Amino acid sequence: MIYEKRTLNLKGQAPDVPLTVYALDNSPEVDEHRRRPAVLICPGGGYGFRSFRESEPVAVRLLALGFHAMILDYSVAPVTFPAALLQVMAAVHDIRLNAEAWNVDPDRIAVMGFSAGGHLAASAGVFWHRPEYASKLGLTPEQVKPNSLILGYPVITSGENASHGGSFKNLLGERYEELKESVSLELQVDEKTPPTFLWHTWSDGAVPIENALLFLTALRKHRVKAEAHLYMEGPHGLSLANDQVYGEATKQNIRPACQNWIDMAATWLNALT
Repeated sequence: MIYEKRTLNLKGQAPDVPLTVYALDNSPEVDEHRRRPAVLICPGGGYGFRSFRESEPVAVRLLALGFHAMILDYSVAPVTFPAALLQVMAAVHDIRLNAEAWNVDPDRIAVMGFSAGGHLAASAGVFWHRPEYASKLGLTPEQVKPNSLILGYPVITSGENASHGGSFKNLLGERYEELKESVSLELQVDEKTPPTFLWHTWSDGAVPIENALLFLTALRKHRVKAEAHLYMEGPHGLSLANDQVYGEATKQNIRPACQNWIDMAATWLNALT
C-alpha cells in the first residue's frame, strides 16, 4: 500500500488543499507493472463541510475492488466558486503527474462525488475543456481532464423546482444570483463531457431525483455514454448504505437494496475503453 497525504499548490488561484492518496502497490508475484484506474473522491456536504461518510469508507471499499483512491479536502464556504473546481483540476493533474509512482493508468482517472461533491465532480466534467479554468493553474485542458465521472445523488440544477439552494448559495456566496445559471450543470453538458455513472434514490427528500434526470437527459442529447441506477427508497446521503457508514443511532438508514451501486460502478469503470 502506498499512503501519502500531500498538499496541492494552487499557485495563489485558490487555497492550497490536502490530497490523501491510497494507492495499491504492485508485486512481482502478481504483476509488477500493473497500472490501475484511480478514483478521486469528492465528499458531499452542501459546500459547507465534507462528509466523512463519503470519504474514507468509500476509499477503503474502492481499494478492495482493485482501484486506487484519492480523497480531496476541497474548500467550502466561505470560499466560493471557482476555488473548489480549480482544486479538483489540480488534483487530477497531480494524479496524472504521479501516475508512474502510484501505479496509475493516466488515461483512467475517474472523479467521484456525492451530493454537492457530485456537483463538484460533474463541474470538473463539464468545465475541464474551458481554458479559462486550467490556464489559471498554468495547465492545459488535457492535463486536468477527468476520464470518467461517478456521481451519487448529485446536486446538478439551480432551477427553482429541484434546486438544493443551500449548496448553490454556499458555492457562490454574494454572487449567487449572478452565477447560479452558469453552474446549473445540465445547461453546461456537451459532447466533451466524460462518460458518466450516476445513481440516485426516488425518495431523496433533500436533492430531488430531477437533478439526476436532468443531467442524464443532457448527456443523452449530446451522445455521451452513461449508466444510471435509480433506487426506489433511501434517504439522501446514503454513501455505501451499510454499517460502515451508519452506526447504532442511524442504522435505520442502512439500505441493503442500494448497496450494490459501487459494485456496478466498478464493473462499469472496468469496462470503459
